[in-house]
Amino acid sequence: MQVPMSSYLVEIKPQIQELIRLLEREFDYISVLCTDVKGTTYRVSMHQTTVGDYHFCERGFVVRAWQDGSYTEYSFNNLTDAADLAEEITSALKSEFQALKALGIAQIESPLVQEEAIAKTMQNEIGIDPETVSAEEILSHLRKLCDAGAAHEGILEFQSTVSFARVNKLFLSSKKDLMQSYAFSEGSLSAIGTENGKQNMSYRSCSGLKGVEILNEMDAIVEEIIAVLYDKLHSDPVTPGMYDVITAPDVTGVIAHEAFGHGVEMDMFVKDRALAKEYIGKPVASQLSSMHDGAVGAQQVSSYLFDDEGTLGTDTTVIDHGTLVTGISDLVSALRLGTTPTGNGKRESFERKVYSRMTNTYFTAGTDKLDDMIASIEHGYLLESVQSGMEDPKHWGIQCMVGLGREIKDGKLTGKVVSPVTLTGYVPDLLKSISMVSDKEELFGSGMCGKGHKEWVKVSDGGPYLKCKVRLG
Repeated sequence: MQVPMSSYLVEIKPQIQELIRLLEREFDYISVLCTDVKGTTYRVSMHQTTVGDYHFCERGFVVRAWQDGSYTEYSFNNLTDAADLAEEITSALKSEFQALKALGIAQIESPLVQEEAIAKTMQNEIGIDPETVSAEEILSHLRKLCDAGAAHEGILEFQSTVSFARVNKLFLSSKKDLMQSYAFSEGSLSAIGTENGKQNMSYRSCSGLKGVEILNEMDAIVEEIIAVLYDKLHSDPVTPGMYDVITAPDVTGVIAHEAFGHGVEMDMFVKDRALAKEYIGKPVASQLSSMHDGAVGAQQVSSYLFDDEGTLGTDTTVIDHGTLVTGISDLVSALRLGTTPTGNGKRESFERKVYSRMTNTYFTAGTDKLDDMIASIEHGYLLESVQSGMEDPKHWGIQCMVGLGREIKDGKLTGKVVSPVTLTGYVPDLLKSISMVSDKEELFGSGMCGKGHKEWVKVSDGGPYLKCKVRLG
């Protein structure tokens, strides 16, 4: 089915257009982002059942104005008479400009955006509309998944969760008329188990521009996460050292996200907080490596028509056969740097600031077969089940926590498992060591990404299997 447009946004559109007309009497540029995001999260465990709003539910507006070389913003969620609202916004924004001048605080100047006239809409397709399925039907399916997992020996807790979200956004200015409505789903299963006094957990997720049909994908991964849990319960610590490894697509994704995802967010270029700024046009990875980011480069949870500044989404080649080509940017950062915005301006909500943020970030597939990659390793590990990652964009350090590593000796998996595993290294060393790239890629979008320790947004990441050399500990 085609995801319908928000009737609320359609209804209030003429009122927002009138608000823009009134505000343009006082400011050189005005745009308004209108958001209407709704969704539901269902969770069933062995001990409780909950139903609640999806994390990013919101309905509100943010006005952006340009005056005297600077941008300022005003957000609200109570839409009143356009004339009254225009007066209120004008007073608030001009008071802010005056207060900054009175305090002697210099504002960072930004060029006035030169927009082209454009009118576009987007509505994506999903299978089964969550709004046509009762909560009890969804919970019943999750209970069956939970019961299937809990039936295994040694399981202390098993949890099944699914979220359905519908994102509606309207962006208007004197030249732009953009509207989008898209839906996505996220499902996850987790298990905690014990054996011989040892305790561990396993987790697996799935996501996409889908509806209730995602529950069928979850059916297929119950036995998989139980098997991984038992592997971890029988695992040994890894002996620290440098190893040839193969990263599974989920681990590849977190490397892309942490290594050259955050590191090429161009608002960090403006602040001189990213080393990547100095390496544009230079080799930073193996010639076998290419990395993309973009709202239209892949179909996942961060695929959209336009970003939160009204810039159309793109497919940005960040690394092209080892060479760092460009970063990803929001509109204002691009204006300050004199570059073209890439459609990566995202807000946690209408009440929060725009930052340069990732969308769908991934390494592209190569030509190698996984069996050949395994056969090429004398002693190393197949790393899978990523848990978390962090990076230092100023110095290019990276650290990834991985759930387990499957030992490879003389080109064969031995059956021995090590867990947990910490992957660390210097980003260019890691990426330049890539020597094989599998012929299939996969993206994952069930998590959230923070800017520093806050400002959470939806992203996806992934890629193919990569063979590279890293330090494990």
